[in-house]
Amino acid sequence: MAATSKAPGPACRHAVWSTAKKDFVGTAPGPARLWFTVGKGIITEVFYPRIDIPQVRDMGLIIADGKGFWQELKALPEPQLQIDDPAIPLPIIIHRHERFTCTLRICADPLRDVLLMDFQLEGDADLRPYLLCAARLGEDAENNQAWVGQWEGRPVLWAQQGPFGLAISCRSPEGLPGLEAPSVGEVGASDLWQDFHANGRMLWQYQEAGPGEVSLSARLPRQGTLALGLGTSKEAAATLAWSSLAEGFAAAEAGYQSAWDAWHSRYPMPPEWKRKLPAAVQALYTRSATVLKVHEDRTFPGALVASLSVPWGEASDSRGGYHLVWSRDLVESAGALLAMGAAAEARQVLTYLISTQQTDGHWLQNQWLGGKPFWQGVQLDETGFPILLAAALQAEQALEGIAVGDMLRRALGFILREGPVTGQDRWEEDGGVNPFTLAVAIAALVEGGELLGGKARDCALLLADYWNARLEDWTFVSGTDLARKYGVAGYYLRIAPQDVLIHAGAKEEWMMIKNRANDPHLPAAEQVATDFLQLCRYGLRRADDPHMQDSVKVMDALLKTDTPSGPVWHRYNGDGYGEHPDGSPFDGSGRGRAWPLLVGERGHFALLGGDDALPYMEAMTKMTGHGGLLPEQVWDSAAIPNRDLFPGRPSGSAMPLVWTHGEFVKLCHSWQRGYPVDRPQATWKRYQGKAPQIAYTLWRFRQRSRQMPAGNELRFLLPAPFTVHWGVDGWQDPMDTPSEDWDLGHVAILPTQKMAPGTTLQFTFYWRDTGQWQGEDFSITLQGENS
Repeated sequence: MAATSKAPGPACRHAVWSTAKKDFVGTAPGPARLWFTVGKGIITEVFYPRIDIPQVRDMGLIIADGKGFWQELKALPEPQLQIDDPAIPLPIIIHRHERFTCTLRICADPLRDVLLMDFQLEGDADLRPYLLCAARLGEDAENNQAWVGQWEGRPVLWAQQGPFGLAISCRSPEGLPGLEAPSVGEVGASDLWQDFHANGRMLWQYQEAGPGEVSLSARLPRQGTLALGLGTSKEAAATLAWSSLAEGFAAAEAGYQSAWDAWHSRYPMPPEWKRKLPAAVQALYTRSATVLKVHEDRTFPGALVASLSVPWGEASDSRGGYHLVWSRDLVESAGALLAMGAAAEARQVLTYLISTQQTDGHWLQNQWLGGKPFWQGVQLDETGFPILLAAALQAEQALEGIAVGDMLRRALGFILREGPVTGQDRWEEDGGVNPFTLAVAIAALVEGGELLGGKARDCALLLADYWNARLEDWTFVSGTDLARKYGVAGYYLRIAPQDVLIHAGAKEEWMMIKNRANDPHLPAAEQVATDFLQLCRYGLRRADDPHMQDSVKVMDALLKTDTPSGPVWHRYNGDGYGEHPDGSPFDGSGRGRAWPLLVGERGHFALLGGDDALPYMEAMTKMTGHGGLLPEQVWDSAAIPNRDLFPGRPSGSAMPLVWTHGEFVKLCHSWQRGYPVDRPQATWKRYQGKAPQIAYTLWRFRQRSRQMPAGNELRFLLPAPFTVHWGVDGWQDPMDTPSEDWDLGHVAILPTQKMAPGTTLQFTFYWRDTGQWQGEDFSITLQGENS
């Protein structure tokens, strides 16, 4: 084996990530800033110094005898996974082959930015383990460089890119350096896998590699500990790595366990659950609490990413994946933390959200932890959720002086201006009027108004009541072919085009379904989702409301799949976000699969209807992966064993999905209390599950009503001071009515209650701040009961 200076690079590059089906995710609570994941029995992504910056694609072992036999561990059948305590993400992984058994123990050093992997190879004495690590510092696959080096007299593998340095060292059981024949290369051309593939043994020994996606490798002793250190330079990383090795794996493991035990001791499971809940449900509850804490950043306290995975990572080159912040996922997770009693963590979520609110009041579709945007959409529910978190903390008397007034005014102002239309639904696809988004927005108006009080409260409730009263006008459809097929009067739509605010015929308009190679061209009236369940969860409708009951019947018929793990629901009919029918990864199109998250939401509805939620909790426990994590989606078709796809088991999408673990935690607490633990209190108190009876029609530029019931007041809600100039039936008897400042908006009320049916009002606006007329006339006609 001759050492050569520079490793050759590949002719072309297509850098992808590791599997999204994580068996474990972990971090050490405390000062260290390192997170790790495990998939296919090896270390996959490692994140540092923030939870949104992966620095490694994967790190595993090849077992070889130097005579032509070699076996990569991640290519073996599913290993034996052992985790002694669901509260502590401390995996033991046992790979078995007819010639060997290889045991790995993985632990993050609680004091240093170092990941430790203890390994032991048993079996054929000719076999040795070989390290294979793909570094991708700063998520970059183009500009990493790697070297074989020495640090203070010990062999080390180094990589560096920009401000990040990485070092790998090995310690033998005797405490001596353990890296032998170290080499670096470029992935796909000169890495160790390519060496074994070409030669059957390790022959290449390169001293330098890159710039590119680099690989680090070495022969190892049959037993020892590897340390992967990360720092601001390769030298700093090497110092940290050997410091950790000097102390030893056992010391790091003990500190790691102690830190996790201390955190869980602050938020213990209710003691009566040990008698009332099955052991599997208890274990998933504890593991879910751990998952929530694992996904929290330390540079930005309160920032939790959606998942430490990239969906279908082995086929994806996405820079963001799910290691980004969505305000919706973040608040859903904070609600679970608050249910557990972790109010301190929930407060940190709120302060982080306050700091990243946009000038106009909304939050970005998703963002890097520092607040830079990733995708560019706008989702109205993501503006409502932070308001609900502030209200939930206040209801628990846990705000503790956090200044929320400015945030509330800006967020409510955005909802007033933009709602009830959203640019995208919660699935980040179509825009329009969506029941889930509308439920969040109405609740945010009520809760935010109550927190602000005064005229702001009056203004917010004016709009909330009107939207709540009009819910069915905008999002419920009757007399369709689907309604007749399932024997119901009607059902809530997945989403209605924004024109539905003006005319009901908009429900028949075609609504595009994203993520499909060929759009099925379904009108809005034929698209059904689970989203309407939020209306009941937030207290806007009762579970026994005929609209809800009919919609559930259609939803269960269209979207429910029975699996060996239990029933599970799809997002909506025609969904394309999931693997293709042959099991190949989603690549911009596919077929939507079933979501365990929706099992939790269906369980909350069952609870509100007087049924037991425990069967839904038990179903979710059966949908976990080998390491007990909840996935984004489960496979819902016939098994495809060669792709590791089995009915009711995790698909290749993100695992874990933090939102799903949060939903499970909340369902457990909701089951205990008998109602949804995240139910907005003021909203529930105001509506009690019933549509409000109102005697006014609200006119806004977003809602330009053309008709109104006779006997109603006509109210205007506009963003700036104005005078409404109006007359009847061709501008007869013109009058001027000035607006009043209601804090969040400006309101004018016309005395139209006694006007006869058939009367038409004409009106326009004079903007008092600018001294300009609107330059456009509008009209609205009063209708009788039978008109």
